[in-house]
Amino acid sequence: MVKQYLDHSREILASELTDFKGGSKGMGLISLFGYQNRYDLKKGFPLLTTKKINVNWIIHELIWFLRGGSNIKYLADNKVNIWDGNALDHNLRKLVAEGILPESALERYSKDWESAKEEYVQRIREDHEFAERWGEVGRLYGSQWRHWKYVDDNGNPQELDQIGTLIDSLRKKPTSKRSIVVGSNPGDNLTVSQPPCHILFHVNGNEERQMDLQLYQRSCDMFLGVPFNIASYAMLAQIIAQQAGLEPRYFIHSFGDSHFYTGDGERAQWYKDHFSDLQERVREVREREDYLEVLGWLDKNLPKEREETQGMDHITAIIKQLSRDPRQLPTLKITNKDFDKLVIDDFTIKGYDPHPYIKRTMAV
Repeated sequence: MVKQYLDHSREILASELTDFKGGSKGMGLISLFGYQNRYDLKKGFPLLTTKKINVNWIIHELIWFLRGGSNIKYLADNKVNIWDGNALDHNLRKLVAEGILPESALERYSKDWESAKEEYVQRIREDHEFAERWGEVGRLYGSQWRHWKYVDDNGNPQELDQIGTLIDSLRKKPTSKRSIVVGSNPGDNLTVSQPPCHILFHVNGNEERQMDLQLYQRSCDMFLGVPFNIASYAMLAQIIAQQAGLEPRYFIHSFGDSHFYTGDGERAQWYKDHFSDLQERVREVREREDYLEVLGWLDKNLPKEREETQGMDHITAIIKQLSRDPRQLPTLKITNKDFDKLVIDDFTIKGYDPHPYIKRTMAV
């Protein structure tokens, strides 16, 4: 199943349908629109083995979603850093306006921005009142899953627990075509830290009480984000199936814009100028070790990354990963209890033997 991720990654780099474009975060992107992968959950837990993944971060984030979280304090207390930059940016201008952080912190990726982020997260951990006021990221994912807001026919504001409703519906009629949870609200998207990337999932059961879960993801950071998303939604499929008395079968991942970041500045410009050369070299690869020749060519010719955006070139990282052979998948066991009562000790992963980490930085 890891091979599907690697094949998709190669397709992004080599396909005639791939584009080079500027991204909303100031980064160059090598981007492919429209793709789908299907993971057979009976064959193992689809956790990437061609690089080590921080599984605890995935579990804590999913727990946060399932509890309806929109404040990063739970994540910060558990040293999960993946939302730090988004949370800071969501609150930054107000923090500067109130004199809590310096105006120089407004320059994203600068040393002052990095220092402000460290100070911000530390205060989230240590100061409950500060966290309550400044830890929100907006109505994303968990908020929408558990606290979807709408107005009824009488004009009264209402709230819907989409996850709870989904599980109740699956228990009664697993074959329903209406088992959908939406994580993206167009109105709320105007005020959140960033519009949701994984925007809805659709659950389907059959007469044999087997269950599939399909995710649609609009924006897909293939190197850092997607491996997390695959594992997280495979976990979610198992949780929902257990709660509904079903057997998890497939996780289907449908992609909008799947992409690799190139870094910015001269680095991004080099990739733009040599995009066709890169594609041709990837297309010529026949064996996994041949990717190391592509990596050597890149290392020899690429301009240095800017200090402020060090590690945001994900192309060299995925080329290195493509040179590695996938290993046997691990297994996952989750305690069968109420989904919003789960804690990290309820998740057990066995047989995970990945290749070493390939460290890169997230563009936020």
